[in-house]
Amino acid sequence: MCGIFGAIKFNGYFNNRDYRKFIELTDLVSYRGPDAKGYITFNLKDGTFNSREKFDLFFGHRRLSIIDLSEQGNQPMSDGEGLWIIYNGEIFNYLELKKELIQKGYTFKTNTDTEVILKVYREWGSLGFNKLNGMWAFALLDLLNRKVILSRDRFSIKPLYYYMPDDNTLYFGSEIKQLLPLLTEKKINKKVMFVFLQQGLLDYNEQTFFEGIIKLQPKTNLIIDFMENKIQNEQYWDYEIEEVFNINFAIEKFRELFFDSVRIRLRSDVSIGALLSGGLDSSSITVIANNFMNESLTAFSVVSTEKRYSEEKFIDILHSVKNIKVKKLFFEPRIVLDFIDDVIYHNDEPFGSLSVVAQYSILKKIKEESDIIVVLSGQGGDEILMGYLKYFFFYLKELLIRKSFISAINEVFLSLLNRTIIWQFNIKEAKRYIPYLNRNKNYLIVKETFEPVWKYNTLQERQILDIDKYSVPALTHYEDRNSMAHSLEIRLPFLDHRLVNFVLSLPASLKLNSGWSKYILRKSLYELPYEIRWRKDKQGFITPEELWLKKDFSKLINHIFTKKSFLAEMGIIDSKAFLDYYKKFQSGDKMIYYGEISRVLIAELWARIFFR
Repeated sequence: MCGIFGAIKFNGYFNNRDYRKFIELTDLVSYRGPDAKGYITFNLKDGTFNSREKFDLFFGHRRLSIIDLSEQGNQPMSDGEGLWIIYNGEIFNYLELKKELIQKGYTFKTNTDTEVILKVYREWGSLGFNKLNGMWAFALLDLLNRKVILSRDRFSIKPLYYYMPDDNTLYFGSEIKQLLPLLTEKKINKKVMFVFLQQGLLDYNEQTFFEGIIKLQPKTNLIIDFMENKIQNEQYWDYEIEEVFNINFAIEKFRELFFDSVRIRLRSDVSIGALLSGGLDSSSITVIANNFMNESLTAFSVVSTEKRYSEEKFIDILHSVKNIKVKKLFFEPRIVLDFIDDVIYHNDEPFGSLSVVAQYSILKKIKEESDIIVVLSGQGGDEILMGYLKYFFFYLKELLIRKSFISAINEVFLSLLNRTIIWQFNIKEAKRYIPYLNRNKNYLIVKETFEPVWKYNTLQERQILDIDKYSVPALTHYEDRNSMAHSLEIRLPFLDHRLVNFVLSLPASLKLNSGWSKYILRKSLYELPYEIRWRKDKQGFITPEELWLKKDFSKLINHIFTKKSFLAEMGIIDSKAFLDYYKKFQSGDKMIYYGEISRVLIAELWARIFFR
């Protein structure tokens, strides 16, 4: 897990002054890779390299050593035959690919997964990246064909941003902050800000909160061809859906794929731990990983000091029944106030909930109190297994259209009878998917078009939209930034493409059944304690955010928006109208979702950090 930076000039050259600047921008994210650093320049026009005075390509790398800790794993790395790479991520099936390549006659100098990527490209070209099972963002230079290929994993797990100030120059990096000093003018992308404040959406397309800075889309290569002076996108992978109807086969196959996904994500030359919320997803991963390891896994948990929001009971059950070591962080308002500026800085963009600060805090605890470098997390489980409440109503809609009114009523009745998912309905949270209720907020001055998050044709398409656009990218964004801020690597077993493909192929009734969400996971993972496996409530990774916003943060919010609001000065919000809205929220208005207040507060603090 690492940080990368690069610069490309099609016509003309960079110079020594640029070289020094590019080293600074590489090292700006040194926390992503504290173990080693490397820089190299190329002159692709005459075939030379390592000149600091005259070059048209720069590669910079910061390394966090995970696999093959020796200096042989340092980057930029070359295969010695004209291929170079700077890479952030992990390829979990690198051993299997290495074996296949050796059988084809390839030899290897290192034990890294990095070298495997180079050989994969050598054998199969850029479309061969579909053979990779992992998370990545890399830049690969093909000297012979004078191409640079930027590639990003299937599910937006590892970040890669780029900026083109003109048709002649392209810069790219792991984080937005590396590109900000290169902007000709720093401006807020008001369309992105509007959709965030109005609808709570993040990372839903290639745009960022900064005009001109673009993110490379998932499952995509950006091919920069120096011979033809052109740039084009290439999609190297897409979903391969084959419907599965045999229930017994489905349960066994799901179990097999899920276990293997966890198994290969335990490949590491450093210590591994897990994040444990007490929910179904993180508990499942923790139990499976613990079964594979030679010694007991250590899990880390955020526990709310407000009992009604706490999942400590389920964390303790897993600890006592499965003998898993657990270290807890008790989350309280003081922690938010202490760390929110740091979290905003590392995320580069606003985020939607104070739970992001909770996650940052538990990762900080892991860094300070253990030797763990790799952390397993349950992100992605809700999207592929229909864990969110919204899917229940999408499912009812599909039953009404494709089956019958009786089928839909029966599902509602069983959910009410079992006291499962339908009991969690909250109209305030549902507003996003109901255009009539999600009207323009009166405190927003900026007016842009809505993102049609409510539009989809099938339930399967709805899941893919959440994986590609509306949910997973925002979650993996903060997972990456929070972990890398502490030089830690997060791995996500639910986002193994084999597992995602298979679960999307299953009928909805194996994901939602009689009101039980994630039905196939509950049926297949009998190692889980019963109280967790069949728990009826779905909390997610929550904090007492609504309570804190009404009380603990009241003074802060009133101070900020009464005095001098950056968002108001930028023409984004009307401060007075927002404070009126906030007072309605404090008084208990049942149609105001606490996330609407959080988003404005976080966006304001973000503007103060990046536009001061």
